[in-house]
Amino acid sequence: MASIRQRTNGSWRARYRDDEGKEHARHFPRKRDAQDWLDGIASSRRTGTYVDPSSSRLTLQAFYADWAPRQVWATGTRIAADRAVSSCDFAAVPFGKLRRSHAEAWVKAMQTELAASTIRTRVKYVRGALRSAVLDHVLSEDPTDGLKLPAVRKLEHTMRIPTPSEVVAIRAAAEPFLWPLLDLMAYAGLRIGEASGTQVGDIDWMRRSVHVARQVQNRPGAREICPPKHGSERTVPVPSALTERLAEAVSDLGAFGAEGWLLPGDPPSPNALRRWFEKACLAAGVTGVSPHDFRHFYASGLIRSGLDAVSVARAMGHASPTITLSIYAHLFPDAADRTRAAAAELMAAGPDSADDLRTTVAGA
Repeated sequence: MASIRQRTNGSWRARYRDDEGKEHARHFPRKRDAQDWLDGIASSRRTGTYVDPSSSRLTLQAFYADWAPRQVWATGTRIAADRAVSSCDFAAVPFGKLRRSHAEAWVKAMQTELAASTIRTRVKYVRGALRSAVLDHVLSEDPTDGLKLPAVRKLEHTMRIPTPSEVVAIRAAAEPFLWPLLDLMAYAGLRIGEASGTQVGDIDWMRRSVHVARQVQNRPGAREICPPKHGSERTVPVPSALTERLAEAVSDLGAFGAEGWLLPGDPPSPNALRRWFEKACLAAGVTGVSPHDFRHFYASGLIRSGLDAVSVARAMGHASPTITLSIYAHLFPDAADRTRAAAAELMAAGPDSADDLRTTVAGA
């Protein structure tokens, strides 16, 4: 229900009631302006973009404080989202005054001190909150929609894949207690948190497999034992040589704690293990290699051996082959590589085989 009436002072009062029966009104110097306002309200209600005028005073900061606790997030995700919103320059700007320029200025300011990938991550979390505000009809539009972000270098140009000799050298220079960590990352593709969370009971010695059932994450003042990343719980087939190495480690050092951790600690600390990893790299004279690069080493080996994207995704614990291809597409052979390989096989067959081929074709 809507109406327009002229007041005694000559202004025009436009009013309407929303779906909850609450009345809203504004005053205009001209009747045409009042009618335009009501037409705009009616249009937004028809299209589902209506926003209660009282919501214009709400801020991202206030909306996020109410919205974030309802999200089904892992602890690490919540920490990253909190950091993103707290760093947002326009978090205290009322929604009614929020403009695209606020988002642009925020991204521009971040470029002076943050990497492009970090900027994209922070915008992603802020955008998630803003889009939820739009869905809740407390914000008319997302000011970050279509926002131009700094380009991130392609992974194929930044990925550091250690060579087999570097992997061997780092292991030889490492403390013996670190060997299971290095082996699980390099020859089973486990993330450092997943390797830290491996228990002796996760190893199936007879079937030669490792069950990735949990991960350990360092949190402020504590270590958290939690499930692997979404879609990452898996059973990884491993070679006999790896199970033999792990069996030797258990025999020599035993299991740690009541849970039977494969690595020292109760639970093991990924941050501490990372420091021991860096120490081993320094001793081996290998630079620019991180624990996650051992995972790249494993993936590249699977791809080089001819495994398809689906099989690699399962072994790596990716939620879908799409993720695998987005990271390792440059390592998979393309049509040109297959064409060269096929031609090379023809040439390697020798002149006798070529004559046989001509004879077979002629007699066909």
